[in-house]
Amino acid sequence: MKRFKLDYYLDGLKAHDHVILARAITLVESKRKEDQKVADQLLDKIVENQRRSIRIGITGTPGVGKSSFIEGFGSYLIDQGKKVAVLAVDPSSQKTGGSILGDKTRMEFLSRNPKAYIRPSASGNALGGVNNRTREAVMLCEAAGFDVIIVETVGVGQSETLVNNMVDFFLLMIQPGSGDDLQGIKKGIMEMAHGIVINKADGDQAKLAKQSKKDLLSALHLFAASETGWSTQVELCSALEKIGFDAVWQMIQAFELEMTSNGSFDQNRSNQNMSWFEERVQLGILLELSEKAGLKTIQNELKLKIQQNKVSVSKATAQMLDAIKQQLA
Repeated sequence: MKRFKLDYYLDGLKAHDHVILARAITLVESKRKEDQKVADQLLDKIVENQRRSIRIGITGTPGVGKSSFIEGFGSYLIDQGKKVAVLAVDPSSQKTGGSILGDKTRMEFLSRNPKAYIRPSASGNALGGVNNRTREAVMLCEAAGFDVIIVETVGVGQSETLVNNMVDFFLLMIQPGSGDDLQGIKKGIMEMAHGIVINKADGDQAKLAKQSKKDLLSALHLFAASETGWSTQVELCSALEKIGFDAVWQMIQAFELEMTSNGSFDQNRSNQNMSWFEERVQLGILLELSEKAGLKTIQNELKLKIQQNKVSVSKATAQMLDAIKQQLA
């Protein structure tokens, strides 16, 4: 990867240059120490003049039509005068580490729009299907002038708390007649969702979708009230027929207005930054320890003993932690 100076990235983001935005995201995703130094400087500069956007996390079971919805919804928002960035996190290939699905292919129409930016990236081993540099990518997209940042996740079933902890509005997508499927969706995800969209509410499924909406609203009444005072809303949509996008956007705008007026919007952003700080510190400590030659030797020896069934995982873990404590003493 070609190296550029800090001003190159700052000027490019200020000019809303998509090519330089892509290079900036690649920079923050890099594991090279020299790249991380420039990336930290870049993030420190843009946070001083951070602009306001609405960050939307979208999740749902595979096949629910997330990508089709995002393409249609993104196009609708652009027609409303917005600039839209999509950070679409694909499942990773276990062999190559690269993304498998390729969202630029799945969102072909939106990807050609000059007011849209789509960044597919491999989720790697990160929980919740979220790349561990997604937060930084969100900040860079905001610095590049995007009004709406959409984070699409791999799907329901992993730790979606990570997604909720980096967006303002968390959207769960389901299909008509998903009563049985809802049993497999964790209650916590339902409680986290600020809005639920029933996609594919068209044709023969239109009537079923309306019934599903009634069932969902009844079920949501059983959940404890949110601390912010917001009640989860349910909307119908058809990405195929491009209907319902206006209702979804009105729901998100109503949420932003209510959360801003009662102070919850900024408080949520602040809480997210605190969690982000703690995560980065913990990760940094682990990386620093892993580079200590003595600890690495002990770790490799314990791995070999585990493979040879000469020690239990629990005992090996205790021995490794003892070695770390001695290193820190």
